[in-house]
Amino acid sequence: METAALNGAAGADPEGAPVVVARDLHKVYPGDVHAVRGISFEVYAGEVFGLLGPNGAGKSTTIGMLTTTIAPSKGTMTLGGHDVARDPIGARRVSSVVFQDTVLDRGLSGLRNLDLHAKLWGVAPDVAASRILALGNSFDLADILDRPVDSYSGGQRRRLEIARALVSEPQVLFLDEPTVGLDTRIRFELLDLIAGLRGRTGMTTVLTTHYLDEAERLCDRIAIMHGGQIVALDTPVALLAGLGEEIIELRVEADGDRTLARLRRRGGADDRAFAVGSTLTIPVGRGGGATALSVIDELGVTTQAVTTRRPTLDDVYLQLTGASLAA
Repeated sequence: METAALNGAAGADPEGAPVVVARDLHKVYPGDVHAVRGISFEVYAGEVFGLLGPNGAGKSTTIGMLTTTIAPSKGTMTLGGHDVARDPIGARRVSSVVFQDTVLDRGLSGLRNLDLHAKLWGVAPDVAASRILALGNSFDLADILDRPVDSYSGGQRRRLEIARALVSEPQVLFLDEPTVGLDTRIRFELLDLIAGLRGRTGMTTVLTTHYLDEAERLCDRIAIMHGGQIVALDTPVALLAGLGEEIIELRVEADGDRTLARLRRRGGADDRAFAVGSTLTIPVGRGGGATALSVIDELGVTTQAVTTRRPTLDDVYLQLTGASLAA
C-alpha cells in the first residue's frame, strides 16, 4: 500500500518549518542489534504525531535519540531548530518527555515534584506557582498535590508526570507509551486529558503507542514502525482508506496462501488481500463482498468462519508486515 509521506495534518502548519526533523536515523546496539534502521520524518507545529508499533519496533529508541538520552549511530535530528547532537541543551530547553518508567520522587509530595522540576528548568517562582496551580486544576490533581506521590494511584501518577513535563511550557512534548499498564477506565480518562492538551496549549506532541485506538483517536499522522523501519506514514484516515470500506475475513480449511492465489486468479481478491495462516483478509468495496464469496463458492473452498467488518489499523499493519499489532 502506498502512502503519502510527510503530509500536513489538521491543526498543523505544513507550510512552516517543521518543529521536529529526523533524517536517516540509525541505532545499532552492541552485538550488532539494529534497533532503528534509517528512519526519516517531520513533525509540524501543533501536530500530534504517533509512532505506532509493537514492542521491539524501535519506537522508544527513536524517542530516546530525539530527547538526547540515546546517542544515534547515524543520522541527524533537530528540535525547534536546535541540532540535537550539536546543541543538546537547546534541544532539551524546547522539549519535555514523559518516559514509560516513572521519574517521580515518590517520597515527595506532588507539589514538591512539580516545584523541583520548575526550579531545574529555571522557571521564576511566581510563574511556577501560577503554572502549577493551573496544571493541578486542569489535571484534576489540585486536591492531592500535598500528598506524597507514593499514595497516588497509577492514573494519578501518570497525570502528575505529564503535568510535570508541562511546567516548563515546552514547544514539543514527547510521550512514550503514556497509558501502558493502566486499567481501561483510567486509560481512557488519560486519553481524554491528552486529547485536550493541544486545544489548551497548541504544543507539538510526539507519542509512541502499540494501542490501535490510541493512535487513531489522538494522532493527526501515524508512522507505522516494524523492525526498526517506518513501513507507512500517513493520516489514520488515509491508512485505513487503502483497505477500502469493508473487509471480508475468512478462515479456510485449505492452505491460506494457496487459496488466496486461487481467489486472485479468479478475480475474487485483489493485491490488497492477504493471508495469515488459514485466515484470509479480503478488502472489498461497499457491497462488493458478494463477488468474493461467489468465487469462493465456485472454487469449492471450505470455510470455517466468515465475517465482514470495517478495516482497522491492525489490518494495515498485518498487510504491511505479516504480523499483528494487537497480538
